[in-house]
Amino acid sequence: MRLTPMRFKEFTWPHNPEVYTVERRRRIAVHQVPFGPCVMQELGGSYRVLKGEGVFVGEDAYERFKELAGVFQEEGPGLLVHPVWPAERAYFAVLEAVEEPRPDFVRYRFEFWEDAGGYDGGWKAVETGNGGGSSGGGAAPGNDAGNQRVHTVRKGDTLWAVAKQYGVELTALIRANPQIKNPNLIYPGEAVKVP
Repeated sequence: MRLTPMRFKEFTWPHNPEVYTVERRRRIAVHQVPFGPCVMQELGGSYRVLKGEGVFVGEDAYERFKELAGVFQEEGPGLLVHPVWPAERAYFAVLEAVEEPRPDFVRYRFEFWEDAGGYDGGWKAVETGNGGGSSGGGAAPGNDAGNQRVHTVRKGDTLWAVAKQYGVELTALIRANPQIKNPNLIYPGEAVKVP
């Protein structure tokens, strides 16, 4: 029986990888309580990780690996068509050459992380009117307090992810939100000011 070739975005494997594993992961944060035990916090949702290992062989093996590395460099999720499991939207999370590549032989490892689509449509900044309650003292140059961006926290959000989404430094985001006492712990529905 011939299996469907594995594909991701525009790349099709010339022959399927040798090893596949699928694991389920749950997002959990561990918070250390001073002089006490750790407290676990479930951050919502679980996702699958598809791992594998394979080889490219033949006179164009290294070129094939470089082509796959180019796909790895592309941002965003893509459709992963797997010969055994159902097709799914996934992020290409890891690509590693296992041993020194040769022009005719490259052994590699990979990981794809399932994208459940919880944030389809992207993140959106909410513009608020002039609240008149600027605390001053921490505004970045060129920041118009009358057009303050506000992000409403969703389940699974972290301040790091919010900072990355809006292209701001994490330290600036933390400074702009003194109401958040523990930057590692934010709650759905909470308003985060984006400098």
